[in-house]
Amino acid sequence: MTVSFDLPHLVAALGYPESAAVNQRIPKKMLVETGAPTTADKRAIADGIDEIHWLAALKPGTVGIPAYQDEARDYLEIAILSINLRPEAKASRIAELVHRAIPYPTFLMAYSQAGVSISLAHKRWAQNEAGKTVLDGDVLEATLHSPGRPDLIQQFVDALPLEKQPRLSLYALYQGWMDAVIALQAAFVTGVFVVSSSREHAIERHQALQEAKRLRVEIARLKAVATKEKQMARQVELNLEIKRLEREESQHLRLLRTEKA
Repeated sequence: MTVSFDLPHLVAALGYPESAAVNQRIPKKMLVETGAPTTADKRAIADGIDEIHWLAALKPGTVGIPAYQDEARDYLEIAILSINLRPEAKASRIAELVHRAIPYPTFLMAYSQAGVSISLAHKRWAQNEAGKTVLDGDVLEATLHSPGRPDLIQQFVDALPLEKQPRLSLYALYQGWMDAVIALQAAFVTGVFVVSSSREHAIERHQALQEAKRLRVEIARLKAVATKEKQMARQVELNLEIKRLEREESQHLRLLRTEKA
């Protein structure tokens, strides 16, 4: 069985108040001018996006959650956006370009033939250009599509409502959503959806997830090399290295399954 969610279902799950709704279409020209540094990126936006909508602006006055400010960033609002992608779209690259173009931290929902994906990315002030924001870290992305495990997607969607997120600040709210995405990414590996009990635990799980993925790629590469190796001694050496990496991968997977750090 395969389950995915359409945009209206996902928007409703967020549960933001009507006072936060914007519901305005954004011209692609704006993204091209502000978020596309190369000719290829401009083409990716022009050819890959069908429509983009600004659904809501979560501000202290609309959701009752304080703004956040430190030396690196001002989070005065969180933007909720949706985009409809064409079949030929480069989805991940377009998501990154949208996050670069919008000056606020953005909860981005992208709909394509493959289903719905969610992406988030922290923002910070640019070091060499006053008033300009840049990405602070990688774009965090997850696709709401899980063949055989619809329960994982449902548990993730159930964890998204605004009322279930931290309310200390808009930064904490946004991080709460990011931690839920990390939990879904981990669930795709472990088969268990568990939202981290603390920020520290979420960081550890994210690092463990990235390391487990890296090890999985390296293990697959070494296995391919081993099958072609003619020398017995070298085969033994490769197999020992594979087993060592598999043990290391298992350690990271155990951390992904834990509820507490």
